[in-house]
Amino acid sequence: MKIGFIGGGAMGESILTGALSKGLVASKDVFVSEIREERCQELKKTHGVNAVTDDDFVKNAGLDSLILAVKPQVVTKVMAALKGKVPEDVLIASIVAGLPMKTINEYFPKNPIVRIMPNTPLAVGEGMSCYARNERVSVKAAKNIRDILDSCGQAVEVPESLLDAATGLSGSGPAYGFLMIDALADGGVAAGLPRKTAILLAAQTLLGAAKMVLETGKHPDVLRDQVTSPAGTTIAGIRVLEQQGIRGALIDAVIAGTERSKELGK
Repeated sequence: MKIGFIGGGAMGESILTGALSKGLVASKDVFVSEIREERCQELKKTHGVNAVTDDDFVKNAGLDSLILAVKPQVVTKVMAALKGKVPEDVLIASIVAGLPMKTINEYFPKNPIVRIMPNTPLAVGEGMSCYARNERVSVKAAKNIRDILDSCGQAVEVPESLLDAATGLSGSGPAYGFLMIDALADGGVAAGLPRKTAILLAAQTLLGAAKMVLETGKHPDVLRDQVTSPAGTTIAGIRVLEQQGIRGALIDAVIAGTERSKELGK
């Protein structure tokens, strides 16, 4: 594969790092357009990729995919500058939050298009990405994109209508996780643990719990019951959490994030 990136920020770098580490693409076949020259030099030094301050490679590099990885406030200007330059067989993939495929299609009316909702744990190879594609995306092209996203975590295809819900859950979800880790660590400190130890215990505990759900395939309720002994410490803690409404608060947080994502996409 040959992959191009418009934007050389953290999220785009996470994707190209995953693709390179899994051998899906060679460094010489990755092209990045980034307006900051110092950032171009950093990407070249770190990954050995082609990084330039213009977008001339878009026409002539023989790209399979071009990933839009810029800020939402500049993406319209970027797409306008690319209009007419991208060969019609190049897949356009966007990780720009709130950018619907119908808007991308206005600038690239004949290209296959994929809209991706990633999250920040891509940076450590544990991202969760949801993606939707238009009817021009071939099975092979869809697999290529899926492989790229899987290289830095996991990916699942959904209808575009569900990407706002994915934003509310997995897109914003890491922040909910960080909040829970911080709160659990505070509880540990209140119970007498050193701060550093408390953070380690909280973070690794949530990591382990998540891994059990993913690797066993068991429903979270089943796994929770396995650690909840009659009249034990766990049920005492769960009772407090239920009294404080943590379940309802998390449900409402996902719904609020979903509604906000819909607003931003209008």
